[in-house]
Amino acid sequence: MKEQDIRPKSRIASAISNYAKDWNLFEKIWLLTFTAVNIYLFFAWHDSWIGLTASLTGMLCVVLTAKAKISSFYFGLINILAYSYVAYQSKYYGDVMLNILYFLPMTFVGIYFWRKNLKNNKKGEVAVRSLDWRRRFIWFGSSIVILTIYGLILTIIKGTLPFIDSATTVFSVIATIMLNKRLTEQWFFWIMVDVLSIIMWVYIFVTTGGDVSILVMWSAFLVNAVYGYYNWRKLEKR
Repeated sequence: MKEQDIRPKSRIASAISNYAKDWNLFEKIWLLTFTAVNIYLFFAWHDSWIGLTASLTGMLCVVLTAKAKISSFYFGLINILAYSYVAYQSKYYGDVMLNILYFLPMTFVGIYFWRKNLKNNKKGEVAVRSLDWRRRFIWFGSSIVILTIYGLILTIIKGTLPFIDSATTVFSVIATIMLNKRLTEQWFFWIMVDVLSIIMWVYIFVTTGGDVSILVMWSAFLVNAVYGYYNWRKLEKR
């Protein structure tokens, strides 16, 4: 009976060990540090469970994306639903629409295309690539025009920080398309999204004192986006 009780536990431990086998020291320290900070601040500031859930699943999603792992999408699904709820409470309507109307269906699109381009089935890792400079300019120029128009719309419906909200929305849309196409340039857009999102949630924290878990999440995303670019460049060369 004791052996039967121990075996499931040992299988779980073995599965976790095998899953993290190809993680380097930086990735492990990064995830453990931000998780510990998140949990501490959750209790210190009496934050919401939904905010903590959004933060933790979001961190797992982005670090797995930086490793080009298809499992990132599954944690992303949980993050989308939890984060949308917190954003709605804070009246970041652009973020809510982005997550529910775009990120949610695009997650399934991403899973489909990444499955078709797996280069290592055991690791769940995909092949990555880059754009030329002309196409980079077209993507960025188009994003500036679109975010200006969307910012005006958010101003009309009286959203919080409408043009910053618009920029994070538009840049996220473009970054997600690039993510599904396995393009390294996505990380430049994610870095801009993360910086602007930190500004948005600092504003909420200063004015209401809440959602500190979400602020930590975006700070972790910024660190990960810089690392993600570095790691994807390595994957390209490999």
